[in-house]
Amino acid sequence: MAHATVHLTRHGEVHNPDRVLYGRLPGYHLSELGYEMADRLAAYFAARREQGAKIVSVAASPLLRAQETARPTAQMLGLETGVEHRIVEAGNRFEGLSNVKEQLRDPRLWPLLVNPFRPSWGEPYRDQADRVLEAVREHRDRAVEAAGDGAEAVLVAHQLPIWVTRLAAEQRPLWHDPRKRDCSLASVTSLDFDGDELVAVRYVEPCADLLVNAANLPGA
Repeated sequence: MAHATVHLTRHGEVHNPDRVLYGRLPGYHLSELGYEMADRLAAYFAARREQGAKIVSVAASPLLRAQETARPTAQMLGLETGVEHRIVEAGNRFEGLSNVKEQLRDPRLWPLLVNPFRPSWGEPYRDQADRVLEAVREHRDRAVEAAGDGAEAVLVAHQLPIWVTRLAAEQRPLWHDPRKRDCSLASVTSLDFDGDELVAVRYVEPCADLLVNAANLPGA
């Protein structure tokens, strides 16, 4: 059976001086540091190709920050940047609010907090994991059709969908503390397959040294 890898890559830092929980709102592009992260990711994947990796496709969430992050990688590898709607940011009822912790003092928002396990304020974790895993399997199969054994695909997405997909892949509970997501800006969570079977999950931070000064406000 063919081996294949799908790299779930989080976008770089976003220009968001008002610290808005931007979610799926349009127009939120990368910051200057975010563009540097995108270039670093491109260098990371180019180095993988030089070492023999068969990276055959790059696709991203339709949101601007993901497309901007994916573009340098696609250009460096001589590929088109595809659009994959199934890996978009999670839906969130708090979308558009700034200083969310302060806003949560408003009793009118408390009904949204009744079930953190689903969660009650947004798209269910299970729905997120299911749609991303569906996209992962499809891009894996396309990559194998194009390049055979050892084919790889890059998908640029968002922290929460990537994290709950990893939890699901590792058969862990999907409920979690958002402060403990192991999915930093411009990180790469790689899912390794042997045929249809997931055999390993790997995680790297190509931009680890750039994270010190980064604003890391989750989109959802």
